[in-house]
Amino acid sequence: MSGFFNPTVAWITLRATLSRKRALLFALPAVILILFTLALRASRPPVRPWPSHVLGTFGFSVLLPLTALIINTSVLGAEIDDGSIVHLLATPVRRSSVVVTKFAIATGLTMVFAAVPELIAALIAGGGSAPAPAGTAPGGTGPGGAGLGGLVTVSSGKLALGLFVGALACSVIYNAVFVMVSVATTRAIAVGLLYVLVWETLLSNFVSGVKLLSVSHYGLGIANGFVNDSALAAGLTVTTSVVMGVIVTGIALALAVNLLSSFTLKGEPA
Repeated sequence: MSGFFNPTVAWITLRATLSRKRALLFALPAVILILFTLALRASRPPVRPWPSHVLGTFGFSVLLPLTALIINTSVLGAEIDDGSIVHLLATPVRRSSVVVTKFAIATGLTMVFAAVPELIAALIAGGGSAPAPAGTAPGGTGPGGAGLGGLVTVSSGKLALGLFVGALACSVIYNAVFVMVSVATTRAIAVGLLYVLVWETLLSNFVSGVKLLSVSHYGLGIANGFVNDSALAAGLTVTTSVVMGVIVTGIALALAVNLLSSFTLKGEPA
């Protein structure tokens, strides 16, 4: 078995992850998002920019990281907690291959259980509304069609595409971070929840300097490159989001490989 991706480890991981009862939790955040979207669609005026706030801010800073955290604790964290990881580490499989394979499986599952629901929810929302460009009178005609109160409508397909691409990017970066956290500590769930609630949900949305190190804003920046909707409150350009996303992903995976390489067969860091 050569290369970074190990098909055997991938198959065993996927089968074990989806057979656990914890796998039932994977779809819970997505179900909540879709039901919430349906409720808002039925009760909110179409000219309000709620899709960008709910599917963007809430989706990228709460739904995606929670889903990635739940999946990661099943893919790798659970094996470290119960000690079963030592059986894998006792084989000739390279530690880098273990990390990359687990990361790939977790990322794929997160895309299915979080990014795809983002796409579905955006299509259900029926598009969004962004502030009209400068020089466009309220209620006038602007690109994409004018909305009331100086808002310009964003088509459902355009919003869905932007959010879907941003969610795919977040799936990759969040999983790299949580793979590293799962290897670094046996309290991955507690540390991950603290990170999501304090860093991604609170600080990144209220402290401007934190956005440069916020995964949710990387996703929002990428999504905004497709939608061009100021209501997304991206805070970062597409270029900055992509570059920082690649850097964070690379560093997180490198740290995970290094930490896993220091494990003894007792399951403790050497």
